[in-house]
Amino acid sequence: MSDINVVVITGRLTRDAEIKYTPGGMAVGKLTLAVNKYDKRKKKDMPSFFDVVLFGKLAESLASYLLKGSQITVSGELKMDRWNDKEGNTKSKISIIANTVQLLGKSNNSNHPKEAPPSDYEDDIPF
Repeated sequence: MSDINVVVITGRLTRDAEIKYTPGGMAVGKLTLAVNKYDKRKKKDMPSFFDVVLFGKLAESLASYLLKGSQITVSGELKMDRWNDKEGNTKSKISIIANTVQLLGKSNNSNHPKEAPPSDYEDDIPF
């Protein structure tokens, strides 16, 4: 029996997607999704933040549509990266590597996540 690594997630973009290119010319898109879950005790939405990476034509073709506040569904797989920071400390980060992205609606500023990722949220993976 083989292992299974599949994730499907729907949320809103916390910022416009960032597209960069590798030295070989492949497009790499990075974005962060905020997914809210209602907390009955606190009586408010509690967001969780997930990093998503898109490669190649998927990143290029969707770049102009992946705007802050847009609601999307991503399906893909989880990937853990490990590296050492400048001080030699081992760091790790789990990202979603997108296979497909479905646009669910236009960016709507009144519906974008009301909270930004926490200040200690790691976003220094080199790529």
